[in-house]
Amino acid sequence: MPDIKLSDGKKIPFSKKIDGFEIAKKISKTLEKTALIMEVDGELKDLSYQIKKNAKVKIITSKDEQGLDAMRHDATHVMAMAVQELFPGTKIAIGPAIKDGFYYDFSRKEPFTPQDLEKIEKKMKKIVEKDEPTKREVWERKKAKDHYKKIGENYKVELVDSIPQDQEVSIYYHGKWYDLCRGPHLSSTGKIGKYFKLTKVSGAYWRGDSNNEMLQRIYGTSWPSQKELDEYLKRLEEAEKRDHRKLGKEMDLFHFREESPGAVFWHHKGWALFQSLVNYMRQKQRKSGYREINTPEILDKTLWEQSGHWEKFGENMFTSETPDEKVFAIKPMNCPGGIQVFNQGLKSYRDLPLKLSEFGKVHRYEPSGALHGLLRVRAFTQDDAHIFCTEDQITEECLNVTNLILEIYKDLGFENVLLQFSDRPIKRVGDDKVWDKAESALLKAIKHSKLKYEINKGEGAFYGPKIDFVLRDSIGRDWQCGTLQVDLNLPGRLGSTYVASDGSKKVPVMLHRALFGSLERFIGILLEHYAGKLPLWLAPLQAVVLPISSEFDNYAKKIFEQFVKAGINTEVDLKNQKINYKIREHSLSKVPLLLICGKKEEDKKSITIRELGSEKQETLSINDAIKKISKKINFPIN
Repeated sequence: MPDIKLSDGKKIPFSKKIDGFEIAKKISKTLEKTALIMEVDGELKDLSYQIKKNAKVKIITSKDEQGLDAMRHDATHVMAMAVQELFPGTKIAIGPAIKDGFYYDFSRKEPFTPQDLEKIEKKMKKIVEKDEPTKREVWERKKAKDHYKKIGENYKVELVDSIPQDQEVSIYYHGKWYDLCRGPHLSSTGKIGKYFKLTKVSGAYWRGDSNNEMLQRIYGTSWPSQKELDEYLKRLEEAEKRDHRKLGKEMDLFHFREESPGAVFWHHKGWALFQSLVNYMRQKQRKSGYREINTPEILDKTLWEQSGHWEKFGENMFTSETPDEKVFAIKPMNCPGGIQVFNQGLKSYRDLPLKLSEFGKVHRYEPSGALHGLLRVRAFTQDDAHIFCTEDQITEECLNVTNLILEIYKDLGFENVLLQFSDRPIKRVGDDKVWDKAESALLKAIKHSKLKYEINKGEGAFYGPKIDFVLRDSIGRDWQCGTLQVDLNLPGRLGSTYVASDGSKKVPVMLHRALFGSLERFIGILLEHYAGKLPLWLAPLQAVVLPISSEFDNYAKKIFEQFVKAGINTEVDLKNQKINYKIREHSLSKVPLLLICGKKEEDKKSITIRELGSEKQETLSINDAIKKISKKINFPIN
């Protein structure tokens, strides 16, 4: 008879097999009402799952991430159920829970309209009110395939084929409606609650392949309370206002073209912003002992085969064959090139740690449907560094990298940072003793930061453990940006060695380090974080001189010349337009400082300064204005 061990260590003995409902009831009446699913010996299960032997059990509610995911997963089923009732003949594909919500992909000739989404949402609420019971069945694989072929659900036939042979083919019923699904699911549709909203519809290729049919994807969100739903919808509304693509157009920073999908056409202001970030990081890295290198963008296929990237990333690499039948690939990452620089010349333990940084342009094939402004591109610049060190230096270097990353995020306005630690996976390379040392070093670096962290058990790379740095922006969204990875594999594969203190040759440990990850993506995040109102030191255009009429153009030109001479990134607007129009135009393009001049200013050799987002004005002499502004425009290098 099973003994149930709870997550708090308490044990409850039972005289017969038991399910999650009975365990929750035994713990408390409150938990009986709020229980959604359970975790049994590390695996998520329905509450109806029968436990026949001793097990460790955790009852999951909507306060747990797994519970919220399960609730949203049920919402996808309820949405698909509503769609098929309202629009007979619609075929269903897949419908997972995602961050902050859910979606389901449908095959239907007619496009879904905003009015259709309203109808679907109303129907969903009726299904929830009916509180239809959920039941799980296990079907034979052939029965499932034959059944779905018979009713014309071809996508489900493909999905049955994709289920590994050692896994069950499970079907979940919600009342009379059913779907192929691994689960787990809630005990009834009523458990979802009424705090959900359908948000949008978009196109999505079946399985992300542009050669397949374009499906219609309906997105939604679901929360445990009205307050949380309202807060999320408010964040969505704010995010729409801050969309970096919209800001990029208003601020004249960049654009995209179909002739080069996923590649950025930087305008002069956007490129100035890009270079400001690069120059700022160069100074930070130089101060921290990095040596900047640059490696070729195109390398022979044989190097990628030797490094192992061809096997794992080959289908996402852009390649070219030369007339002499050699195959080259545009690099999707900078690591092999960095190792080639390390390999030139004999290295001693006295040369380590050797920190090689590179702003390397890389190219990766992303499906066209996945591209999203600066946030998801095919061509981008990685702020990479590869630190070659001994095993004994891992701890110190991990601490140094972590501190550097956190300093940079703070300078750029991100103080809410979450660290995610991923340790050794089942399939891995390298000696376990070195893994022990690498994991210990990363954990020490995390704990030294005194920040919140999560442990992703077994999610490390096959070549070593890693830390991912997750930023929370000004409207509460999380962005995974920086990363620190310990590599116990690649240096050996590519023949890297150093001479140890005892004269023997050893393979160095390599730390992969990225601060922003992709500069393009980070600029998109920055624009949305600040709603385009970038700090003065980072703004691509810091000030613009606005004469109130053409009578003061010459005085405006003199001011412009003095500001440029002082190193302040300034323009002068001599267009024959009213001053209020100019103020509105440059405020929309997010210029931090408007320098307004007229008769009063010319007579007193002064300038009136108006800051973005404020109607207050300050009149200063030109020299005082330059001194005041110059103090604010320098990089925040400590």
